[in-house]
Amino acid sequence: MRPMQTKKLALPGVAALTVLALVGPAAHAVAADRAGGDRTVTVTVMGTSDIHSNAVNWDYYKDAAYADSAGNSVGLAKVSSLVNKVRAERGADRTLLFDSGDTIQGTPLAYYYAKVEPITRTGRLHPMAEAMNAIGYDAVTLGNHEFNYGLPLLATWVRQMKAPVLGANAVHAASGRPAYLPFVIKTMKVKGEKPVRVGVLGLTNPGVAIWDKANVEGRLRFTDLVESARQWVPVIRRQGADVVVVTAHAGDNGMSSYGADLPIENASALVAEQVPGIDAVLFGHAHNEVSQRFVTNKVTGQQVLLTEPGKWGQRLSVIDFELAKKRGKWSVTGKSATTLNTNTVAEDPKIVNLLKPQHDTTVKYVNTVVAQSAQQLSATESPYKDTPILDYIQQVQIETVKQALPDNQLPVLSIAAPFSRSAVFPAGDIRVRDVAGLYVYDNTLLAIKLTGAQLKDYLEYSAKYFNQLAPGDPVDVSRLTNAGNTPDYNYDQLSGVSYDIDVAKPVGQRIVNLGYEGAPVPADKEFVVAINNYRQSGGGGFPHVTGAPVLYNAQVEIRQALIEHATAKGTIDPADFAVANWRLVRDGAPLF
Repeated sequence: MRPMQTKKLALPGVAALTVLALVGPAAHAVAADRAGGDRTVTVTVMGTSDIHSNAVNWDYYKDAAYADSAGNSVGLAKVSSLVNKVRAERGADRTLLFDSGDTIQGTPLAYYYAKVEPITRTGRLHPMAEAMNAIGYDAVTLGNHEFNYGLPLLATWVRQMKAPVLGANAVHAASGRPAYLPFVIKTMKVKGEKPVRVGVLGLTNPGVAIWDKANVEGRLRFTDLVESARQWVPVIRRQGADVVVVTAHAGDNGMSSYGADLPIENASALVAEQVPGIDAVLFGHAHNEVSQRFVTNKVTGQQVLLTEPGKWGQRLSVIDFELAKKRGKWSVTGKSATTLNTNTVAEDPKIVNLLKPQHDTTVKYVNTVVAQSAQQLSATESPYKDTPILDYIQQVQIETVKQALPDNQLPVLSIAAPFSRSAVFPAGDIRVRDVAGLYVYDNTLLAIKLTGAQLKDYLEYSAKYFNQLAPGDPVDVSRLTNAGNTPDYNYDQLSGVSYDIDVAKPVGQRIVNLGYEGAPVPADKEFVVAINNYRQSGGGGFPHVTGAPVLYNAQVEIRQALIEHATAKGTIDPADFAVANWRLVRDGAPLF
């Protein structure tokens, strides 16, 4: 680890802000002479994002080394090897390593140390803190998934991290003061010259207010990324930063997956365009690979560099800043970025060995047998066919709500989405990893009240997931779904009623034959609907659900409910729960 120095700074809205600086004899960037006596120096910033608790190159759902059709690798152990390589090539004293969020959620490893043996109870070091500390991160920004397991676990992880954890626009609900460190400035000494100071501002996603409402409501607010950057970038510049990097957990398309009630979700490019004084934005959230993109700042006309390193540790962004000393001050004269593929290196054995106890514990946990399946059930066709494996989710959600509401007289329905096309329940032993592979998100279960008219609107909104199919066109399932880039997890299927989706019709006119117990559903008929917290809180922008009466919310994790149901039942048999209640049609004729 490079030596650190801390000092207190008085900043607007913050009583005392600790800023970390890289100092010491090792922290020397090499400067070169230029004609006229100018000096130049190159500083390298490496970046990751959306690691999602992938520590080693392992797929816990398949209990095997990670593999995909593109030949990618995952995990911080792979990232570490690339980081070591770049540090060796550039000089460790001339490099920094940042992350743009979504770190402590995403695999059974994270779930285990949040829920099964939570670090808040055991006091043990979180595996992601252990790995990132060993690799030597210089700053880490909060992603929206950092809030999934509640503020106490997040606070514990923040304390365990040696790197400062940033989130300038996550503010206390009452005071508006930053709840987390807004920024840090890293100082890199240049032999015989004035040090180079690199400021990094961390911005998280406003969608947390929706997606983790139960954890943050009344405690935290999430302000606009552009406005937050406008507040803090001048502060960072006044504190003497020669280079300013924004680490933002937000995509770059300027759009939101929710309505206009919250600030824009994917605002990274807007920050670059609208806020002067930023040299580069390392962004995440969208899980895309963007090696290098330049955006023109509308105020200064300067070019701002953007880069996104994909997901899960598959890529490492590398930004090179060229600086020249002019009139006694360092100025950025050039910048470029690329992304490096972690499949080009072996795992760092130091990280693999360090995390072996936690990894082995997780592997043992996910291989616990919970039930027997009467036959193989696959989710491959779930996006366009009613499949028994998704019916299993629906059945468990309906049973859970019915048991919790014994006096309820209304019909109970259920909503579920095809989260994973690769999920399979094999015939025979069903293990924790099989269930976790089917329900990959850490959602909790609620029940709300909707009318028949609202259900129709909801299903019409969901049905925009399908591309319109003209008469006579071949049925190509590879082109049938994901219209308008709608992800699978935003295609909801409804259980407990029957309906057809006519893909020959335009969006908004596709739901036909909506019935309950053999009769058309009256517009004013009321239903209880089992729904997950992400959807109920507004995720995906579905109509009616955020304002609907909540009849049940016991914070039951849906994945755990599936595991407990399977364990209690002992057998998973489609004959007990599978009902083909919806289908795709074209002008009334079944598509399949």
